[in-house]
Formats: sequence, C-alpha cells, structure tokens
Amino acid sequence: MSKETLAWIQGELLGTFLLVFFGCGAVATAVALDIPIGVFQVAIVWGLGLTASIYLTGTLSGAHLNPAITLAFTLFTRFPAKRAAGYMLVQFAGAFLAAGAVYALFGGAIEAFEAEQGIRRGAPGSEASAMIFGEYFPNPGGEALTETARQPVSHLRACFAEMLGTALLALAIFGFVSKLNAGGPGPLTPIAIGLTLTTLICVFAPLTMAGFNPARDFAPRLFSSLAGWKAIPFTTNGMGWFTVYMISPCMGALIGGYLGSRLDYQSSSSR
Repeated sequence: MSKETLAWIQGELLGTFLLVFFGCGAVATAVALDIPIGVFQVAIVWGLGLTASIYLTGTLSGAHLNPAITLAFTLFTRFPAKRAAGYMLVQFAGAFLAAGAVYALFGGAIEAFEAEQGIRRGAPGSEASAMIFGEYFPNPGGEALTETARQPVSHLRACFAEMLGTALLALAIFGFVSKLNAGGPGPLTPIAIGLTLTTLICVFAPLTMAGFNPARDFAPRLFSSLAGWKAIPFTTNGMGWFTVYMISPCMGALIGGYLGSRLDYQSSSSR
C-alpha cells in the first residue's frame, strides 16, 4: 500500500468517524439522557464536528466524508474516478465504527430511556430510540411515529427535502473551495462549511433529521439493526431508508456540484 493510499484511507476513516460520533452523540444526549437541548444545539455539534474533521483530515484525503460529495467531486472535478469506490467504502466503515462507539458510550442510557418509555427494542415504536443512529421522517423527536405524526411529511416531500438540502450543501462546498473565488473563506473554509451544515440542519432536521450523507445514515442504521432494533430501521419508513437517505442525497449533490462548478468567478474577477 502506497503512502498516498494510506493517507486518504486514514483521512476518510478518521474524518467520517469523528463527524458521525460527534453528531450521533449529540442526538443520543438529547434523546436518551433527556437533556433539554433544541435543534440548534444538535445542529451546531454536527457543524463543529464537520469543521474539526476537515481541519484534521483535509490534507490527508480532501475530507469528503460523504459518498454523495465524493460522487460530485468525481464527476465535476479532477478527483480520480478510480478512488471513488474506495473513498465511499472507507466512509461507510468510519460511520459504522462511530455508531459502535456511540452505542458503547450511551448504551446504558438508551436502555434506561427505553425502559422508562415502555419501548421494546425491535418492536413498532422503537424508532423513538433507533433515531439516535439512523434517520427517519418526520423527525420522531424521541417518540413513536404514529399515523398522525407521519402526516406532515410524505415520502415524496422527504425525498425533496434531502435532495434540496444536499444540493445546497454541495453548492456551498464547491463555491467555497473554488480557487477562482477571490471572496471565498480561504483558510476558514472548514468553518464556513460547518456553519453551512449547521444552518441546513436547523431548517431540515424537523422534517427528515437532515441526513445529506448516505454513509452517515446507512452505516449507523445498519449498526442499530444489528444492535437489537432488527427490521425497524429498514421498515419504519418503507423504502425511505434507500430513496430518501441514499438516492436523494446523491441526486442533490450532483445538482449542487454541477451548479457550483459552473459559478463564473473568473469572469467577475476580470471586471
């Protein structure tokens, strides 16, 4: 294995691990420990987690940390296509390890929460605790998704939300990292990206929990299924685990990446 290969593996593994550990850890604190924190507090942890991950691993791998972003970089930049599958695989691995770390840390609190709420893990309604790992629509908020609770967010609207949110995130990333963007954040790019994610989560989290990242969703979702929630992570929203949280973010990243790669900074700088 070359030093270059080892570097990007380390970067994507560690960066995705940190992002998911911080983010899912914040959700676990809000749900399992019943700490009275709102959407913004959870969102800012995700944003700061992303910022820290980019600063730490950006020079190792470029800090994609998201299969949808890797896909967009592959199609609209000079990122080598032969690395794309490897990046994605490592991102899923990092997210899965992070889910395991969150469970090891908060497992007792989750069990206590389930006992207090009368939740039987793996039974209908246990998405109230499974949401610490995978994502559901609408946001369960630590409660079972009843038919009434489901009405505000249809499957189609959830797909649109994840696609739009990821498109805006990718658009911002492509704009921020463009070498032609004289007004870009420069060395503060990780902070700008983190704040963008924070803002997007504040808007979209009540609808779909604001995934925008197939690795962040699927790997912890799979972990939760293996950790006792069984089929619940893959049946609560029907095929939504695939259409909403995997396909829609990829489509959104392609849209946002395309638009971001077409921003004409060079023309404006020549005026």
